[in-house]
Amino acid sequence: MTDNVTETVEPTVAELENEGDVAADYLEELLDIADIDGDLNLDVRQGRAYVSVEAEGDGLALLSAPDTVQALQELTRLAVQSKTGSFSRLILDIGGSRDTRRRQLETLVNAAAAKLDEGATQASLPAMSSYERKLVHDIAADQGLVSESYGEGADRHTVLRRR
Repeated sequence: MTDNVTETVEPTVAELENEGDVAADYLEELLDIADIDGDLNLDVRQGRAYVSVEAEGDGLALLSAPDTVQALQELTRLAVQSKTGSFSRLILDIGGSRDTRRRQLETLVNAAAAKLDEGATQASLPAMSSYERKLVHDIAADQGLVSESYGEGADRHTVLRRR
């Protein structure tokens, strides 16, 4: 009898750098089509390719909305997968959108902590992406909170409790 267990192999730094290069090529084409100026920076962080698009002024304002960044990230991941043949978990940041979103999530966690301080036994946060939930788990741990994710698909959300 054989087990149908698939071993997950973490990509090498070289493979992640290649993902970043492929993503950058795809994003440069999109920016050219939209006639938007932007500088691309590539990095490898925590086992993922990280691509950031930056520009002077508010040239990226339309693209840096969280839903737009999420959609562009998924399209970019698909473009990378199409070119490399491997699933991509790259992270896309447009105009500092990731830092902005982290601050918003910190505000959500702080509001949940305040509810817990007022006597609530738990506080549920809205549904969010896996990347955002990971950030929430990190922020909650830094604040000494216990966090768990519940639900499936687009309804998956995080619940916070005191230790």
